Amino acid sequence: MYDSTNENVVTKSESPGKKSVVLTFDDGPSRLLPKFLDVLKQENVPAIFFWQTRLLHSKRPWQRVLDEGHIIGSHTVKHRNLVELTQEEQYEDIKSSIAAIEQITGSNVRFFRPPYGQFNADTLEVTDRLNVTPVMWKIASMDWELKNDPEQLIANVAENLEDGAVILLHELPQTLEALPALIAAIKERGYGFKLL
Repeated sequence: MYDSTNENVVTKSESPGKKSVVLTFDDGPSRLLPKFLDVLKQENVPAIFFWQTRLLHSKRPWQRVLDEGHIIGSHTVKHRNLVELTQEEQYEDIKSSIAAIEQITGSNVRFFRPPYGQFNADTLEVTDRLNVTPVMWKIASMDWELKNDPEQLIANVAENLEDGAVILLHELPQTLEALPALIAAIKERGYGFKLL
């Protein structure tokens, strides 16, 4: 189930201020992470990274992520579709993912994104029990389908901007390639960047 209108799920930042959006990156930490961080640092843009903890180990530059003002959230252990799991299986998976991030980084996990954007009532009960906020998105870049079309990736975001929107991106080569131009396109339309 994907329901971006569910009141228990965040798709927008509601804090007032100048027009801004929230960049989120799923499916890391990847080998490309340092390059993503380089671009974000150069552009002075904060982001939220939703990580599969099977990919997280102490040699990944997680400390740099935190030091540079970004947030690390959970994206489960290995990206299983939660609606195919029992509530207890969901609980164990999400809990294990949160524990791994907290153990390695020493920072509290506050946000969770369900793999494939799929969740159900059990998922919401589990995230409530674990005291994490489920985060979906308002704008999908479709970057996973656009290996050779950075212009379309940018257009998918830039043409749908609205204040507070959470933007779905992934730690993929095509996303990295398009990221400087994507950030520029967002800024050109009068938007800044913030976190949840």
